Amino acid sequence: MINAGRRAMTGDGTTAVIGTDGLDALIRILAARGRTVIGPTVREGAIVLAEIAGGDELPHGWGVELEAGQYRLRPRPDGAVFAHSAGPQSWKTFLHPQRERQWTADRQADGALAVTEDEPPPTSYAFLGVRPCDLRAIAVQDRVLAGGPHVDSRYRARRERAFLVAAECTEPGATCFCTSMGAGPAADRGYDLALTEVVGDGDHRFWVRAGSDDGASVLAELPRRPADEGTESAARESVAAAADRMGRSMPPVDLQLLMRDTLHAERWNDVASRCLTCGNCTMVCPTCFCTTAEDVTDLSGDHAERWRRWESCFDLEFSHLPGGPVRESGRSRYRQWATHKLGTWYDQFGSSGCVGCGRCIVWCPVGIDITEEAHALNAERAAGTPAGEAPS
Repeated sequence: MINAGRRAMTGDGTTAVIGTDGLDALIRILAARGRTVIGPTVREGAIVLAEIAGGDELPHGWGVELEAGQYRLRPRPDGAVFAHSAGPQSWKTFLHPQRERQWTADRQADGALAVTEDEPPPTSYAFLGVRPCDLRAIAVQDRVLAGGPHVDSRYRARRERAFLVAAECTEPGATCFCTSMGAGPAADRGYDLALTEVVGDGDHRFWVRAGSDDGASVLAELPRRPADEGTESAARESVAAAADRMGRSMPPVDLQLLMRDTLHAERWNDVASRCLTCGNCTMVCPTCFCTTAEDVTDLSGDHAERWRRWESCFDLEFSHLPGGPVRESGRSRYRQWATHKLGTWYDQFGSSGCVGCGRCIVWCPVGIDITEEAHALNAERAAGTPAGEAPS
């Protein structure tokens, strides 16, 4: 399991208050320590994650309006930096890249093939503005990709070098349901530094907490003032209020058992009639980890490469065997994704595969809402689950 030197911190010197100028200083300090700083920034009509060099690149005064299948920016008069919901990307984009080469093979003069494994680039990332739901997603991927007997060495190398700056959620979106999944809006662990933004009282500031030795070291270099009771209280109240303003929720039942009980439910036919099986939900999900391999050669046959890229369980080729795909219908593919995310993930990895970020709802082109489907399945179970279609 990933450690990266993190441990819980308590006592004097681990909390402070910084102003908006402190964000620029934070970016400069992290860059001076050799880290590539990735944070939210406004590009092409969305708040995306990209490399940033200064605090002026952060989305000051921008929020978002979200609904199923809808995303748009909206200006905010308060100048808030982190008062927006998760965008189309997650930090998975950097820790578990969408496409990367694994090895090359070249034919030698004697006809033998020399295989050279690609090493992950020695990038040391600093992630600024990691939402609590995404902190949980990173922890999930740590378990999947680095916590078992078959470790993804590329993921582990990137992850162990990463520095995480969390931004607690004070402005949940209409599609957020992290509270239902126990993944927010407060950041409880897994960060090096945690920020909670306080605006609206004429003193735009951030309550900062260190969660690791590295975090405490960076905090000591920031222009800061001692944490005060008023700022801490305002920060905690903002996060608590966010928990009461979630736009979505899951039914308050055992979701693992719900998925098991409704495998034959009629609702799967209903969602299949709307689902395009495009796989957008799996691409934006911060915990989906499936990949496939592509082998390419040049025309001479003297050079070959193997590339790994993300794969979606909505793709017919995903479960293709010599006799054809295992899951031919849209019903069976959506059901596989949802029941794995909310049910059988527990059997494999001991937790849910969903963190309640809502990305799958926003970026579904037809607006399928996983929380709506879960509520519908629960209602159908309560009414008596029909025989339905046998699993396929």
